[in-house]
Amino acid sequence: MNLCRFLSGWRRRPAARHPGLWEHIQDPASQRLTWNKPPVNVLVIRKVRDESLVEPFKQLCSFLVEEKQMMVYVERRVADDASLSKDEAFGSIRNQLCTFREGYDDISDCIDLIICLGGDGTLLYASSLFQGSVPPVMAFHLGSLGFLTPFKFESYKIEVAKVFEGNAAITLRSRLKVKVVKDMLQTAEPPPPLQEHNGLLPHGHTNSEAGKVTLQLQVLNEVVVDRGPSSYLSNVDLYLDGRLITSVQGDGLIVSTPTGSTAYAAAAGASMIHPNVPAIMVTPICPHSLSFRPIVVPAGVELMITLSPDARNAAWVSFDGRRRQEIRHGDCIKITTSCYPVPSICCHDLVYDWFESLAQCLHWNVRKRQARLADISDSSDTES
Repeated sequence: MNLCRFLSGWRRRPAARHPGLWEHIQDPASQRLTWNKPPVNVLVIRKVRDESLVEPFKQLCSFLVEEKQMMVYVERRVADDASLSKDEAFGSIRNQLCTFREGYDDISDCIDLIICLGGDGTLLYASSLFQGSVPPVMAFHLGSLGFLTPFKFESYKIEVAKVFEGNAAITLRSRLKVKVVKDMLQTAEPPPPLQEHNGLLPHGHTNSEAGKVTLQLQVLNEVVVDRGPSSYLSNVDLYLDGRLITSVQGDGLIVSTPTGSTAYAAAAGASMIHPNVPAIMVTPICPHSLSFRPIVVPAGVELMITLSPDARNAAWVSFDGRRRQEIRHGDCIKITTSCYPVPSICCHDLVYDWFESLAQCLHWNVRKRQARLADISDSSDTES
């Protein structure tokens, strides 16, 4: 297994599978990628159902195999695409590709670098393939949005060669470790009812260890709890480190990483957080309260979401827009910061890439410029 590391004077986590994963960041500006050994195995993720990406995919694979002598891994459904199998000129390259199937083949221990061709959804999918340590990710903007994909494909040979040489800037995008626990009521007392005492919520505790864990995931963007098809308001209780914080009445709740703060959370009115800020964003969806605003809590706390005892209907939960399932009374969702971030390779640097994405993709602070005054006298006349 070829390993990389990120240089910034961090203390290494002994349990981490990749030595590039560290406990804390001392100097974000010094986050750099270097290789202990030259990379060998490259995973190429291509946005499916987009014929416009077939040609870039072939060009990249040919470059990696023929010019860089890399072992290239791709999904079997991508390699078996009809447009590739009919291309005789690409046949020799296609025969050298290593294929895998999501959910069947584990490639987490044999990949040195991930290259994504597509939009933000492609990077989210690549992240989901690695439920533990994640190799560095280089994302090319070939999709519809491209907030997380800073590289342009026109110069892919130069950009990929630079990454292979090392010393690239890295953004460590934190993920959420999420557990869905079923049937808590069978082994634990139900949470206390939500009542106010002198304007304050009670510090109720609940046993978060009870029940059976039915799903555990690493999430890059957000966990969304909503009311699903029901016409009733969603009514869920939010706990922080075992203490009852509030009850959410509305369309639902978004728990997001800083990376996810510019996605669904931003549309719901949350602030946008730079991915280097160690935090978790909690954003209500259409809350039935004028005073419920999004909040930011420290990374590392454990959030727990359960249906309120008096909730009229079940809730639904999804993880980065996938694996949607129903949550009933007695179930809970436990969320905390994962120790396995996604090391995203920057095109320029941590600050410039993020603000350029805000400007180009979200048109942040774009407005028509105010006309300049002809001379100083015009200004004084206006003020008088």
